[in-house]
Amino acid sequence: MSAAFSHPATLRFDPATGLLPAIVQDADTGQVLMLGYMNEEAWARTQQDGRVTFFSRSKNRLWVKGESSGNFLTVVSLHVDCDADTVLIRAIPAGPTCHRGTVSCFEQPEQTLAPAAPIGFLAGLERLIVERREFPERAPTSYTVSLFNKGIAKIAQKVGEEAVETVIDAVGGSRETLPGEVADLLYHLLVLLVASGVPMAEVISVLQERHRLPNTRHLTEG
Repeated sequence: MSAAFSHPATLRFDPATGLLPAIVQDADTGQVLMLGYMNEEAWARTQQDGRVTFFSRSKNRLWVKGESSGNFLTVVSLHVDCDADTVLIRAIPAGPTCHRGTVSCFEQPEQTLAPAAPIGFLAGLERLIVERREFPERAPTSYTVSLFNKGIAKIAQKVGEEAVETVIDAVGGSRETLPGEVADLLYHLLVLLVASGVPMAEVISVLQERHRLPNTRHLTEG
């Protein structure tokens, strides 16, 4: 886990309760998942174990989110607000965060199956591809693992093939099949980026930078 942590001494816990509020945000989608409370020990345990740990006011003890359901929140990064009395935790949820079975505690149950934000989904897919590269033994029959085994030249070849198929569908006006071809192209591009050691965030940063520069804005606009 790569995360920026702050020492408890830098935080301002409520002098009456010894607690401070902790907001949990999905690291991939940016969606706010829940609000909990931490004391110094919960804050330290969260940093040490990499799983979000709260102080339960009803149970009057430390509470690891997901300890009974298995829906843990794995920490990506920790952030302290300007007054040092509230923390923001960016995490990856193992399942529904709310006890109602919903993605977030800030939604109605019927919204359980709401789709993830597109960029968040791509970030999650990238994370899975990285996992396939780093731990191939977990899914030895995976197509992604087979691509990494064949090497970057084969991966680049697949990107070229998918790009050609995408162009053919686009030029031929194949509206029904074009999304599928683009999906194949995006997937293989992500595999190529991972194989090359280039995170998707770096590509997005380049696009953002070009959009800010007047002489290159046409590259990110229609």
